[in-house]
Amino acid sequence: MSEYTFLSATILLLLITDPIGNIPIFANALKPVPPQRRARVILREILIAFVLLLAFMFGGAAFLRAMSLSELALQIGGGVILFLIALRMVFPPHVHSTADELSAEEPLIVPLAVPAIAGPSALATVLLLVSHQPQQRMEWVGALCVTMLISAVVLISAERILRIVGTRVVMAMERLMGLVLVSVAIEMLLRGIKTFVLQFTHA
Repeated sequence: MSEYTFLSATILLLLITDPIGNIPIFANALKPVPPQRRARVILREILIAFVLLLAFMFGGAAFLRAMSLSELALQIGGGVILFLIALRMVFPPHVHSTADELSAEEPLIVPLAVPAIAGPSALATVLLLVSHQPQQRMEWVGALCVTMLISAVVLISAERILRIVGTRVVMAMERLMGLVLVSVAIEMLLRGIKTFVLQFTHA
């Protein structure tokens, strides 16, 4: 895994949490919620996702030890997860969203906080950042804060964005973000494989 900076980590987290791609999910899930309450629900779900990601960020080392996982395994596994998520962004499945399958009630935690925002790829990424560069933990906390703030602004404006640009433009932007994330995932996989080969040859 390459050395990340505050900016590159923020961009990576934005690509993975994918607030643009979450616009249709949030818009559908919030239909049963009164318009005057929707912003509060969005902020609540983002706060829940933030706390969960923060817990993984600070408890990442203990989690790895408890699960007997190596940093290399996490890096390769994270790359695989990112690649699969990116493929779904570029080639979205033609199925109803999870929000459509839920009853007409106010959403709580599922599907908005988890997995829309704090999904497996986001959890794996914060673990990777901290395990690879633990001395920059506060930078990663800052990057996560900026990511959640941008997500809040985008998702609170979701219905307005859909009315202005339309669903097709939102889908096109998500696929573009997916292409970038494919490159990030492949780079992560290649570095993990390279590290494994070097360890194997020197064993």
